[in-house]
Amino acid sequence: MIDEKLQPIFDEVLRRNAGESEFLQAVQEVLESLGAVVAKHPEYAHNALIERICEPERQIIFRVPWVDDRGEVQINRGFRVQFNSALGPYKGGIRFHPSVNVGIIKFLGFEQIFKNALTGLPIGGGKGGSDFNPRGRSDGEVMRFCQSFMTELYRHIGEYTDVPAGDIGVGSREIGYLFGQYKRLTNRYEAGVLTGKGLVYGGSRARTEATGYGTAYFVQEMLATRAADFDGKRVVVSGSGNVAIYTIEKVTEFGGKVVACSDSAGYVVDDEGIDLDLVKQIKEVRRGRISEYAKLKGSTASYVEGGSIWEVPCDVALPSATQNELTGKDARVLIEHGVLAVGEGANMPCTPEAVKLFQEAGVLFGPGKAANAGGVATSALEMQQNASRDSWTFEQTEERLAAIMRDIHRRCAETADEYGKPGDYVLGANVAGFVRVAEAMEALGVV
Repeated sequence: MIDEKLQPIFDEVLRRNAGESEFLQAVQEVLESLGAVVAKHPEYAHNALIERICEPERQIIFRVPWVDDRGEVQINRGFRVQFNSALGPYKGGIRFHPSVNVGIIKFLGFEQIFKNALTGLPIGGGKGGSDFNPRGRSDGEVMRFCQSFMTELYRHIGEYTDVPAGDIGVGSREIGYLFGQYKRLTNRYEAGVLTGKGLVYGGSRARTEATGYGTAYFVQEMLATRAADFDGKRVVVSGSGNVAIYTIEKVTEFGGKVVACSDSAGYVVDDEGIDLDLVKQIKEVRRGRISEYAKLKGSTASYVEGGSIWEVPCDVALPSATQNELTGKDARVLIEHGVLAVGEGANMPCTPEAVKLFQEAGVLFGPGKAANAGGVATSALEMQQNASRDSWTFEQTEERLAAIMRDIHRRCAETADEYGKPGDYVLGANVAGFVRVAEAMEALGVV
C-alpha cells in the first residue's frame, strides 16, 4: 500500500498519465517503498522532489519515414524520454518492437533512473525506441530505418547529454547503423554517444554478455544468503535473446542446469540441459524460432507451442523476456514446485501479484532494477573506455561487472535491513536508488 502522505502524489501521476499502465505500475511499486523513507527523511517530501522524479525532464516523439525494399514509404513513430539527469547524462536503451508506445518508454525510463543509481556510476535515466519491427526485415530495410530514426534523434543526444544503447530489437547491427548515421550527420567520431558498439569501433568487451552475466551474479549473491548457490540447481530462463542467452551461459558456468528457454511463440524443454551453442546458432545467426531447437536436438528436447514456460519445475526462475510475462498464476505454480529464487533478467517481467506471492512464500526475489543492472553498468564502463581512448580485456571488464553486481546486492540488502525489511530486495533497490537520486536533486536545487 502507498503511504497516505504519498497517495496524493500517485493520484496526480495517475491523472496526468491515464492509460499508461506499465508506467503507472512502475511508479506505484516505487512509491509503495518510500513511506518509511519520507518518515525518516521528511526533507524528501519538500520542494515537490518526488513529484519531479515522477515527471520526465523531456519527452520527444517524432515521425520516422523510411522506404522498404519494394520502394514503398513506411511510417513509424520514434520516442526518447529523458527522465532524470541528476546523476549524469541520460542513459538507457533503444527498443524496436511493435508494442512500443510512450507509456512503455516512460516505464522503462523511470525504472532506469533507479537502476542506474544503484550501479554507483555517474549516469542518469532515460529510454527510447520505436514501434518498428526489425523481424523479417532485410539488412537494407533495417539500415534505412535506423538512418531515418537517427536523423531526428541525433540532435537530442551526445556523450555529455544522452547516451542510448541497445534493447529488445536493437543489437549490434542496429547500433552500427545508428552510429554510422550519427557520425555522418555530426561529422564527429564521438564514440561515447552510443554503447553496445562493435569492438572494432569503440565497443567494450563483455558488453554483449553483461546483462545476462550480471543477473546470474546477482542471483548467486542472493542464494549465498541462504548458504546455497547455482551448483546442481534446475533453472528455467524465459526468452532466447541476448539477455537469456548469456544468463544461460553464466548459470551453466556456475554449475546450474538450464532446462528450458522460450520465445514469443512457445518454449523448449531439454532435461539434459539447454544446448547453448544450438540456441546461439538459431537465434544469433539464423534469426530463427526456438521451435527449431527441438527439431535439431532430437528426442531429448520437446517444444510446447504457447503455454507458460513457468509450468516447468525448477529451483531458480529467471524471467528474461519482457514486462509482465510472469503472472500471479505462474507464481503459484512455481511456488508449488518449490522454487527457491527468482531473478528478473528483463525489466519488470513479474506482475505485482506475482511479486507479492513470491515475497509471502519466502522466495528470494531480485527485482530487475537490481538484478539486470549489469548491462547498463557495463555500458557506463564502455563510456569510460571511450573517454580515455582505452580498451580493456574481457577479464578486466567482467571483474568490474562482478564487483558492481556484488555491490548492488550489498546496497539492496543493507538498505532493506536498515528499514526493517530484511531480505526485501524490492524495497532495498527502490530506496537505495531513490536516496542517491534525491540527494543529488536536493543539491542541484529546483531544476
